Amino acid sequence: MTAELVRGQNHPLPRTRLEIRVSAGSPVVAGATLGDEHGVVQGVERIAHPGSPRLPGLEVSSQAAAGHRLAVDLEALPTGVRRVTVLLALPVGLGGPATFGAAAAPFVAVTGLDGTEIASFTLTGLDAESAVSALELYRRHGVWKVRAVGQGYADGLAALLTDQGVPGAAELAAAVHEAVARGAARSVAPPPRAATAAGRVQRAEGTAEHPSAPAGPTRPATAPTAPTASADPAAPSGPIDYAHPRRRPAAVPPPPAAGPGQETRPVAGDAAGRSMDERLYNQIWGMFEDLARSAAAWRSAVEFAESRMGRELDRVLSDPRDRISAAGDRARQEARAKRDELIARAREVFDRDLDRLAAEAAVVEPALPAAYAGWANPVWHAPGVAMDMPMALRIGDLHLPERTGLRIPLLVRLPMERGVWVDSGRTDSEAADLLGADGVRRLAVESAVTLAARLLAVYPPGEFSVHVVDPAGAAAPQLAPLVDAGVLAGPPAAGAAGVAAVLAHLTRHVDLMQMAVRAGAADSLPPDLDAAEHLLVINDFPHGFDDRAVTQLRYLADEGPSAGVHLLIVADRAEARAYGPVLDPLWRSLLRITPVADDHLADPWVGHAWTFEPAAVPPGSRVLEQVLAAVAAARRTVGR
Repeated sequence: MTAELVRGQNHPLPRTRLEIRVSAGSPVVAGATLGDEHGVVQGVERIAHPGSPRLPGLEVSSQAAAGHRLAVDLEALPTGVRRVTVLLALPVGLGGPATFGAAAAPFVAVTGLDGTEIASFTLTGLDAESAVSALELYRRHGVWKVRAVGQGYADGLAALLTDQGVPGAAELAAAVHEAVARGAARSVAPPPRAATAAGRVQRAEGTAEHPSAPAGPTRPATAPTAPTASADPAAPSGPIDYAHPRRRPAAVPPPPAAGPGQETRPVAGDAAGRSMDERLYNQIWGMFEDLARSAAAWRSAVEFAESRMGRELDRVLSDPRDRISAAGDRARQEARAKRDELIARAREVFDRDLDRLAAEAAVVEPALPAAYAGWANPVWHAPGVAMDMPMALRIGDLHLPERTGLRIPLLVRLPMERGVWVDSGRTDSEAADLLGADGVRRLAVESAVTLAARLLAVYPPGEFSVHVVDPAGAAAPQLAPLVDAGVLAGPPAAGAAGVAAVLAHLTRHVDLMQMAVRAGAADSLPPDLDAAEHLLVINDFPHGFDDRAVTQLRYLADEGPSAGVHLLIVADRAEARAYGPVLDPLWRSLLRITPVADDHLADPWVGHAWTFEPAAVPPGSRVLEQVLAAVAAARRTVGR
């Protein structure tokens, strides 16, 4: 299991051959220093940087980039090395942000050579720094560990190297930036997005326009702890302008200083990114993290105040004679007064954070594109034809009990890297108790239908295909909007034969796509192969599935996303226990959501229990039928 570290936390390393993966919102310089047990670097020959990227047991990138992979072999390091410090710095003169506070928080992960993530760290809280010691691998008592550092330097790379005792740090920093500038002059613009089978083969081979990023914000769901920048096909090959199109100055800066007694007004899209969609995506994730950490600080302050009061009372009233005396009463009153004062001060700060986030949400929500917007947003009432696949899709909202009215959109990256399971079983929430078992099942299918409709609407016409399996035909009323609009790949499959036919069709699709990947021959795919993304909606799983069908479904869950096949399963896990543990790997591979409000999701930063509410159509609204009618009309226009 991945360890998500915070500053100062360490974690043992189970192996010695590793990769350090870096994801940032803008190009950064990555390097590493080799130090002794005190972290002192003996000379420039023990620093790997773009001008000298290889050392024994260590290799770094030779130019600035938004994503890096550093190779480390701890057993091959020079004698006397006890600490490997991974450093990041913003390049000079390339037109990007000047400080880390003006860019998305970098994300650093330690993985095995097979890509298995061991530990990760998101470098939040940076402001005016332009260089940072991200993390260090260190050896103590014969065991190698990783520690999250996150120490920033406002004076840049020279100050960082000086702090590690490097002789001639200023000259070395200048040489590093010069090497980066030379590398930038030789860089090549990323390829445009391809929406064809050949493009999907490229993505599966790892040659897509942006590096893979963790998708989804929750645990057990995977979470994008640091969103990476995706390429814009229209982006120029020169320096990138991160400016909001209606803001000045040109680069996205920290919020401008407000005058006395004034608050800085929030702006929609005020985050790093090459397009407005990417800026809004990063801004929403920033709001999510801000709320998580603010709530953690508030809860920690309350816990501290209560524990402090308890310690003071224990100390003062340790003598039994004081417990019923006037002095004892005064001690109790004073201890409670101190507790109340601490809590009141913490609440004042927390309320200020909540008000700021609420103001930001009020300007962000109306500016969201359809893929990020709720069904009540006017953007859904006049849907246009999608021209390109968006970065992400909103599947619901998250909120904390401290202020239930402050909702954070839950966005999942597209194309989806894992399937979704809509839990049709009874949960512990009050909403589920009021609805009863039948009501929860009905809402679960409706949630799956609205999610499928959103996917159909945000993809370009003909680039997304939906298949439905309803073995017993139990969900016909809820599936009617999709069936009546004519947007399904075929009628809902029923019975064991229907299940087998759909699974065989999609399994063949995945097999052919994988063979094309291995052979590098996307042009040789059969002409009858639909190059679109595919979504398989299954109701009442595992009813109607025999052992062979279950095996095929697990194959689609594991291998399908890389070939453009995704799962959306409506099921009650408790009812599936009759199959034994054979289905447990399938459940663990899916993102579980509920059709009613339920606090089963946790954020990747501090692990709060967040209440999830699905993106439901407002009661009495016809927006779902309007959107599906627009999808059907657009598909007829392109002949799909």
